Amino acid sequence: MKKDVDELDDELRPEYDFSKMAGGVRGKYVERYRSGTNLVLLDPDVARAFPTDASVNEALRLLLQIAQRQ
Repeated sequence: MKKDVDELDDELRPEYDFSKMAGGVRGKYVERYRSGTNLVLLDPDVARAFPTDASVNEALRLLLQIAQRQ
């Protein structure tokens, strides 16, 4: 059974009525965002071993040093 959407369930405030905003473009900055972002999703087991970005960077730099020596 499908429940009808109740206005009380809508968490958006009345002053944020996007239907009255003209000129909005969806995804306007998506290409700029993608070009300047380098995000990597870690698997859960790897994320537990390296909980911070600093620990990941340190491990990768060490790996680079080892690879350059061989």
